[in-house]
Amino acid sequence: MVKKITCSAIVGAILTLGSSFAKQADRPGDTMPHLERRGKVTQLVVDGHPFVILGGELHNSSSSSLAYLKPIWPRLAGLHLNTALLPVAWESIEPEEGRFEFSLVDGLLEGARQNKLRLVILWFGAWKNTFSTYVPAWVKTSTKRFPRVQTSDGRNTDRLSPFSTAVRDADAQAFAMLMRHLREIDGEQHTVLLVQVENEVGVIPEARDYSRAANDAFAAPVPSQLMKYLEAHQLTLEPELRAAWLAAGQKKSGTWQEVFGRAPLTADLFMAWYFASYIQHIAAAGKAEYPLPMFANAALIRPNYEPGQYNSGGPLPQSMDVWHAAAPSLDLLAPDIYFNDFAFWARQYDRPGNPLFVPETQGGYTGAANAFYAFGQMSAIGFSPFGIDDEGNAPVDLAGITKPGARTDGQALANAYRLLSELAPLILQKQSSGEISGMIMEGEAQRGAKVSIGDYVATATRTGGPAGEGGRIGVMFLQVGASEFLVAGCGDAQIRFSSEKPGPPAVGIESIDEEFFENGSWVRGRRLNGDESSQGQALRISTADLTLGRIYRVRLYRY
Repeated sequence: MVKKITCSAIVGAILTLGSSFAKQADRPGDTMPHLERRGKVTQLVVDGHPFVILGGELHNSSSSSLAYLKPIWPRLAGLHLNTALLPVAWESIEPEEGRFEFSLVDGLLEGARQNKLRLVILWFGAWKNTFSTYVPAWVKTSTKRFPRVQTSDGRNTDRLSPFSTAVRDADAQAFAMLMRHLREIDGEQHTVLLVQVENEVGVIPEARDYSRAANDAFAAPVPSQLMKYLEAHQLTLEPELRAAWLAAGQKKSGTWQEVFGRAPLTADLFMAWYFASYIQHIAAAGKAEYPLPMFANAALIRPNYEPGQYNSGGPLPQSMDVWHAAAPSLDLLAPDIYFNDFAFWARQYDRPGNPLFVPETQGGYTGAANAFYAFGQMSAIGFSPFGIDDEGNAPVDLAGITKPGARTDGQALANAYRLLSELAPLILQKQSSGEISGMIMEGEAQRGAKVSIGDYVATATRTGGPAGEGGRIGVMFLQVGASEFLVAGCGDAQIRFSSEKPGPPAVGIESIDEEFFENGSWVRGRRLNGDESSQGQALRISTADLTLGRIYRVRLYRY
């Protein structure tokens, strides 16, 4: 499908069509995907019902070819995904300025629908992981019209500048046209659930842009919009941001260095404001056309790294308040978690008003364990390992032909997703009621973990050798009665139970039953006792539970 549309026509039509669609979206009974507070948590609602994303993100270039994807779609369904995350590049929809081509987008939606998958679209516009490699050639080659981030010695980089209104407006027009097209072809079917605006933005290898426009902005007063936000939220600001502001005198106005000090963090906060302000413009233009939930993702910081050694200016924990102040059109900020301390980073983004969604992370056994923890303890709305097209399958070449040397670690993730998909209705119900918990043990050095489950405390210790990759163990508890729980997870561990509530001091196990999902319902297996329950003292889980699709129903009592 090819449309020849001028930029002036785009700008003139955005507000009119956006206003018209907003009125439609406000009608009673509208079922467009949206985030909604349901009980104790915020959940993604699709077609009127809560939905949990069991996702996987494709490699960056996979979605540029429908032929390449053809053999991959059924593999994704075979991994028990319900949602695929894939890029749509600016260069693929606007190869010539003002000429929009959506045949690739149409093919992506058709492939997903044929395989009963939903989609999260990743807009690779001005930036992908700080670089500007997915922009059209007419943008890349016009450095005077579309200026670049510059180093402190005046050299251009391969990064478009967030201080350029020409870059911003061209990006916004292309994104708005994509969202308009999605509304036209998917406004009723709701294949697309969320949209990521840009990808892992930031500046590297220096902490900020040193172009003339950036230098002028750095020397100018901090925007009043941000200062008002700091004043209004001063008691709940992220500690590092608040500490910098207080240390500089808690000023109500001033330049960036006057307000936040002369530390490296100031350059990071400065870039965060301007990246977020840029993305606010893009997201608002897109939402005027089709207001799907939108988010920005962050490349996280390695320990002891300074701004410039990481993607300075991205939506990182220390600058999340800056992003919230500058980009209200974003519904959430999301971490790409590749580090082993998954629980630490997940907690940084599980904040009031910011439900946890993990769009990029590790797969295999590590991903399986992390998924149980994310959905159980963090009430995540979604989880998505990266490179899912390779997960547990032979990678394919450019012609779609299977290559030798297949990875085989994806079966754990597939088994976890199978189990999570069967439990999904109950998971969503228990997230809303607050009757769900999770624990994780990351690395063999962590020998135990504990978590509250209703009126009880579950304490886990390792059994046998290391469980899976890096000795990782992940467990989810769903409370289905006052003293009754369903337990699912992966890893070799022994779980004992106690209580810190008033009443008889000892907690015993009344019964442990295996359960399996067959023909659309749960069926009971063995009643575990004796050696299989440490003589009635503990629940024992194993790495075989995922393979077998086994969960446990545990009933407790006090004496």
